[in-house]
Amino acid sequence: MLVSNFDDSFRLMKNRAHVSCDRYYEQFELKIKSFFIHVYVEQEAEMEDVSDDLTTSILHLPDDCLAFIFLRLDSVADRDSFGLTSRRWLNIQNMNRKSLQFQCSFAVLDRFSLSQTNQDVNSYHFHRLLSRFQWLEHLSLSGCTELNDSSLASLRYPGARLHSLHLDCCFGISDDGISTIANSCPYLRVISLYRCNISDIGLEKLAMASLPLSCVNLSYCPLVSDFGIKALSQACSQLESVKISNCKSITGVGFTGCSSTLAYVDAESCQLEPKGVTGIISGGGIEFLNISGASCYIRRDGLTELGSGLASKLRILNLRMCRTVGDQSIEAIAKGCPLLHEWNLALCHEVRVLGWEAIGYNCHNLQKLHVNRCRNLCDRGLQGLRDGCKNLQVLYMNGNGRVSAAAVEMFRLRRANVAIKAEESMAIGPDWTLHTRG
Repeated sequence: MLVSNFDDSFRLMKNRAHVSCDRYYEQFELKIKSFFIHVYVEQEAEMEDVSDDLTTSILHLPDDCLAFIFLRLDSVADRDSFGLTSRRWLNIQNMNRKSLQFQCSFAVLDRFSLSQTNQDVNSYHFHRLLSRFQWLEHLSLSGCTELNDSSLASLRYPGARLHSLHLDCCFGISDDGISTIANSCPYLRVISLYRCNISDIGLEKLAMASLPLSCVNLSYCPLVSDFGIKALSQACSQLESVKISNCKSITGVGFTGCSSTLAYVDAESCQLEPKGVTGIISGGGIEFLNISGASCYIRRDGLTELGSGLASKLRILNLRMCRTVGDQSIEAIAKGCPLLHEWNLALCHEVRVLGWEAIGYNCHNLQKLHVNRCRNLCDRGLQGLRDGCKNLQVLYMNGNGRVSAAAVEMFRLRRANVAIKAEESMAIGPDWTLHTRG
């Protein structure tokens, strides 16, 4: 009798849903039917008294049960078909959509978040979608180049629930749009503004809104300077991750006095100064630091403050292409950062024997070391690494003209457990949003 009632319910659903492909609908029907039968058979087995004339219809299930089923559909097509059954089921589908992105987005939030439309996203289309999906928690507008500041007014629909917002390469978004975000999204934790036309004014508006921001991406935002960074770092006490790569107006001093929660900073190719590096680590919680290519104002001893104790929690350090950093800085870091397990020193030409020996002697937890194309890595320096670094697992090495083949072979014999790889990594470490402790 149970199966018969399900058949009646599905016939009613099939009449209501305008699905052109009967073969597909039958597959979808079987999936839902088998799940419901399984659930109700289990429930009947647990009941002591079940009336013989008990009738059960899918359409009589409460909303929370239907939502439970919807969230366990394992394909995008099934989820899209769910809302075709009735207006009530459509509302359940809308309420349970937590993330949204478009075909032009650079990275996939999750496989159920992708909009199936291939058209360019304009203000009208964006408004229609957000008025429908008002329970979104994660939204990516990356690559939606037709959107402008006024388009973001539609954020008032899901804004109170929104936790993450990606606006990468939204060239029409400026400080006015940031003001709209600050006013519409009180619980925003992650915001990516990669290549957006924002300035310190926009960052000050974010800071004044007292948002619980933990992850901020400002890479390639040329109008952002230390003033905006200072406003943000002082106001956001939960800040954990900041990307400012290729922001040429940032020296790092704006981070001075930052929260101890700040653990991840990507400042590749910034115009960092020694005082700026000290500012970045001033909170004492830094675990990942990328200052590759920041050699303009940092000389041989310019990074000695990294060994002062403020960076004692540092686990991953990228100094790639810091060509002027010398042995004094390397020795200080090796001694003052005992938790280091990955260190990129590729193209650091001023690191010499004393620096390599300091790494071997002090870096007991180091697992990965990058020394690609270091001009002053010689046989003696390689020996220093060979005789130390007891937990080393991978040595990335190629283009080291002063290292002989015999020295490399001796390293292989003495440290057979260490893999020597010729590949050169441009970036190391975790994704900036995955580093959060929350």
